[in-house]
Amino acid sequence: MTTDTSKGRAPSIRDVARLAGVSHQTVSRVLNDHPSIRDSTKARVQQVMDELQYRPNRAARALVKGRSRTIGVISASSTQYGPASSIAAIQDASRAAGYYVNTANLTSVDPASIEAAVEHLLDQAVEGMVVMAPQSRVFDTLAEMSLDIPLVTLQSTGVHRERALSVDQIAGARLATRHLIELGHRDIYHLAGPQDWIEAEARMRGFLEEMGAQDVPTTAPILGDWTANFGYHAGRELLRVRDFTAIFSSNDQMALGLVHAITESGLRVPQDVSVIGFDDVPEAAHFWPPLTTVRQDFPELGRRCIALLLAEINGEPSSGYSRSLQPELVVRASTAPPFRP
Repeated sequence: MTTDTSKGRAPSIRDVARLAGVSHQTVSRVLNDHPSIRDSTKARVQQVMDELQYRPNRAARALVKGRSRTIGVISASSTQYGPASSIAAIQDASRAAGYYVNTANLTSVDPASIEAAVEHLLDQAVEGMVVMAPQSRVFDTLAEMSLDIPLVTLQSTGVHRERALSVDQIAGARLATRHLIELGHRDIYHLAGPQDWIEAEARMRGFLEEMGAQDVPTTAPILGDWTANFGYHAGRELLRVRDFTAIFSSNDQMALGLVHAITESGLRVPQDVSVIGFDDVPEAAHFWPPLTTVRQDFPELGRRCIALLLAEINGEPSSGYSRSLQPELVVRASTAPPFRP
């Protein structure tokens, strides 16, 4: 079979119709598996599509059917490892379920920016929405908007709990803190994340709860910004008065900076100071020393998130899905019992 379609142009539905000797409406009916099409006609159209390697516009077909098969994601922190990993997992799970993902990144979390991001996604006819944002005020704004599409939020505390899915950040922080206490540490500092981040607050709460439960005196957590650079400078300041034997860092990047500062000062990790992180970034196993940390299962988080959202979209029961994933302590070489001279 030969065609005179323009060189370099993808074949269209009208090319298929012309070569199959049918109308383009007939080709459309074949694509949509309409029952009125004879088997012989369907076979002839399918043969032409195969020979032309014709790929129908799935988005257009979905809109004709009244379904965009698109999920919207709102993210205010996609550059950090955790949110970026969650977005990747959501995209993989959505693609496996036959859905597209449209992401709106918030450069600011003021109400106008949040509303604009939501409107952008609604203009794409998204069937449901995933909200990944670090600050409670994002969820406050969403609550005021009274959205009428299915919504799942990735957060550990705050509003929309009936639609929330998360890794239990408080439990993870308690695991990290308990590990240090069980090693024999009593002078433990916590390098927290930014004050207005939901996950940072949850990890700080877990640290304080475990210290209190074990009757270990606490000092005020130090508020960081998630970066290795902050961890390095915080470590240098803390080492001016060395009144601790262990530090629980709210993420692995700040822990990396801490290890740098401790090593640069002539001390050793973990012989002089134990350091534990949170997230288990891919590089954590290759820090020196390899970093003890708390692992979050981001792929499972994405799969479960999409399963919950699609259940809501399709009007199916979602009670069988657990809303909270448990983190895992990964013990490596950056923690040890405190040195006793």
